[in-house]
Amino acid sequence: MKKITVLLACLAFMGVMVAFAPAAQAEEFPFEVSLFHPLQLPNETFDVGIMRINLFYGVNETVHFIDLGVINKTRVDQGGFQFGLANMVDGYFHGWQVGALNIVGGDCRGLQEGVFNSVHGDFTGWQAGAVNITGGNYTGLQTGVWNEVGTKMSGFQIGVVNFAGRLGGFQIGVLNFNKSKEPLGFFPIINASF
Repeated sequence: MKKITVLLACLAFMGVMVAFAPAAQAEEFPFEVSLFHPLQLPNETFDVGIMRINLFYGVNETVHFIDLGVINKTRVDQGGFQFGLANMVDGYFHGWQVGALNIVGGDCRGLQEGVFNSVHGDFTGWQAGAVNITGGNYTGLQTGVWNEVGTKMSGFQIGVVNFAGRLGGFQIGVLNFNKSKEPLGFFPIINASF
């Protein structure tokens, strides 16, 4: 009986959202509820200004402030707090991502916490997870089992295995690799370059 009541409440809420939804030319909607894409109100072409709740999978252009769900996908940019099993942002992200899988296609500023964290662009902040990968420049702290920075690492890497394209800080771990080899390409336990 509780499940039916919850389902009816969700359907009623979605009905109210449709009734008060802005005309199609509007670009931003304050709230969204999504069962799974494309069954979501409003649709994926809208930006979400305050909160998106994805009961399974939701897709939007941009999301700001709070994003909660199982699988969260943003096609352009996102800012604020994102919590889910999988969080994916195609563009720029600033804020705090918490999930098993966190992927940012552009640059990122903030905190990524998860099992697997990946930023394709530059990162400023803290990546904390089992695997942390940044394709561009990194400024901040990486803590995990596997830490990898494609271009320049400025700050600290603390993990079992640490990789940096060019090191401008400290690597603390069992295996530490600095591709630029300035001053050392590999050194166990602690590696540093300034």
